[in-house]
Amino acid sequence: MSECTHDCSTCSQDCSSRKESFREPQNPLSNVKKVIGIVSGKGGVGKSMVTSLLAVLANRKGLKTAILDADITGPSVPKAFGLTERAESMDGKNILPVRTKKGIKVMSINLLLEDATQPVIWRGPILAGVVKQFWTDVVWDEVDFMFVDMPPGTGDVPLTVFQSLPLDGIVIVTSPQDLVSMVVEKAVNMAKMMNVPILGMVENMSYFTCPDCGKRLEIFGASKVDETAKRLGIPAVSKLPINPELASQADRGLIELFEGDWLDDLSDRLEEN
Repeated sequence: MSECTHDCSTCSQDCSSRKESFREPQNPLSNVKKVIGIVSGKGGVGKSMVTSLLAVLANRKGLKTAILDADITGPSVPKAFGLTERAESMDGKNILPVRTKKGIKVMSINLLLEDATQPVIWRGPILAGVVKQFWTDVVWDEVDFMFVDMPPGTGDVPLTVFQSLPLDGIVIVTSPQDLVSMVVEKAVNMAKMMNVPILGMVENMSYFTCPDCGKRLEIFGASKVDETAKRLGIPAVSKLPINPELASQADRGLIELFEGDWLDDLSDRLEEN
């Protein structure tokens, strides 16, 4: 190994100093204790749903909970919680997050736009810069658990979150199709390359329970999440069903009213780590 020059921009070594050089400072008026990223290699598998449900479960345990919506071009967290008010600045610089009905703090680009349907047409570095500002310029105050809803893939924004935020671990979201599993493995490998612990895996749309006979139907094919998790060394697995009532609650902004024990074990594990 060559002698350290203390110039991380020209260094390829994976050392603690390099990690710290990219870390963005927390807002001085914030005290976020644990940060969990929700990731996947592919869009449309339900990262925002899993993020929302895990935040609701943590909040129900009496933990001070927050969601940082890092999916700048496809934000959906405010819709799930029925948030329509805009985030406001307290002093021209620091921004206050918007609270849900049950008190979860949320920051999303849609809380800053005049029209929620307005497209965000920005290049990668600008998107990454906004995510950093959600960490440095938002007054989160006291937070026990922050969940970061990541955009799909392994591009600029996910890389920014991995490098700039003090991630304590991530949860991988997938679905039963072979194609999705293959792409999700890219996200798993990215986390391993960045030395971020993988705390669990959620297979969304895993099955549908027939309301007439109670039989479980695997609409998108047989579940592969247990096999995949074992092969990749991921410790915890949860299966989220296709549930019309859950989807309806998210559409109506009532996700905090959901009932179901699908993610209880994963939620407990996140609290223990």
